[in-house]
Amino acid sequence: MLKNSFQHIPGIGEKTERQLWNSGIIDWTSFFKTSHINLSPKKIETMTDCIEGSKKNLQSNNPKFFSGLMPAAQQWRIFADFRSSTAYIDIETTGLQMWGCEITTIALYDGSSIKYYVQGHNLDDFIEDIEKYNVIVTYNGKTFDVPFIEKHFRTSLNHAHIDLRYVLKSLGYSGGLKKCEKAMGIDRGNLDGVDGYFAVLLWHDYQQNQNEKALETLLAYNIEDVVNLEILMVMAYNMRIKATPFAKTHRLPLPKVPKIPFKPDSETIDRIRQQAFSLYGF
Repeated sequence: MLKNSFQHIPGIGEKTERQLWNSGIIDWTSFFKTSHINLSPKKIETMTDCIEGSKKNLQSNNPKFFSGLMPAAQQWRIFADFRSSTAYIDIETTGLQMWGCEITTIALYDGSSIKYYVQGHNLDDFIEDIEKYNVIVTYNGKTFDVPFIEKHFRTSLNHAHIDLRYVLKSLGYSGGLKKCEKAMGIDRGNLDGVDGYFAVLLWHDYQQNQNEKALETLLAYNIEDVVNLEILMVMAYNMRIKATPFAKTHRLPLPKVPKIPFKPDSETIDRIRQQAFSLYGF
């Protein structure tokens, strides 16, 4: 889809892109083969320069060039071309605010390998591992996960970043990740009802009671987040493609679901849920 895209070019919006497609200019190559383009000479010059730059940056595997130019809701377009260097990431923390809270676990999935990082064990390994990828996919990561990671590790993640919150919102899905999953038909099974606040309680139980089952449940939850991010990314990509002339040629198959190395412990979930209800009424 990236080679069919023109919205990363300054001055080219959705309407103009659609006009280009309708006139037969369906990709970068056909732009150069067309003798007459119904745009101003200045805009044609801008397009020529940007498309030449686009070809070079695609060839040199630089998705940041495109993500820096595309609106957040359109960054799904870089996915297929850079999928092999994409990591789906999600963090859990000791609270729901950035200030005064710490990262407890991080999950990373690249479509084939699952990695997880735990405070007090191997959390620092995440920074070395994430540098192996050029694109990250998150849900609400631009306002939470990435700033939290950067603050915690005192570093910058200079990856191209597809935040599915904006992509899914453009498709009519809003709210938290779990709400979007349900609306799109993804079932969490035994982890249904477990959310970010529950993850805080799981970590607290692990720390206070040395309950390894709580940590395993937390990791199962955290890893399922990133596994589902790939599914949501592909589903969103296909839904956006459907509204273009490339629906039949560019559609992606749904990914296979990997085996998650941890299982949620029902007894731990039920106990924490009952304690939370007795203390807070929910």
